[in-house]
Amino acid sequence: MAHRSRLSTILIDVPAGRTASAVAFWSQALGVDTRQPPGEPQFTGLIDALPGLTLAIQAIDGDARYHVDFETDDVEAETARLVALGAEQIDQWLECRILRIPGGQLACVIPRHSDDETFARLSTLWQ
Repeated sequence: MAHRSRLSTILIDVPAGRTASAVAFWSQALGVDTRQPPGEPQFTGLIDALPGLTLAIQAIDGDARYHVDFETDDVEAETARLVALGAEQIDQWLECRILRIPGGQLACVIPRHSDDETFARLSTLWQ
């Protein structure tokens, strides 16, 4: 089935107890403002740090790491596409699929969150 996707987000995963200091560091290091999305207190966006991408800090119960998100209009199809390329689905959280990609990094496949213009302009159509 045809669908669209794009690399949309780079997340700086930080142990929950160190989130405040990480937010202060990154916002000052990059010279940007921060914002927490309503209803998602574990995320703090670094506003306009990477034009066309979301850069955010995520409070986690685990070790510090980085991971990326693929945003898509069809989570099932995009997950299947990435698995066919060598990724392995290792978990699921709500509608998000958590993958281990070749090289060992984490990537999530998430439902579309960009506005119509951004998604149309920056995503790829897969047949």
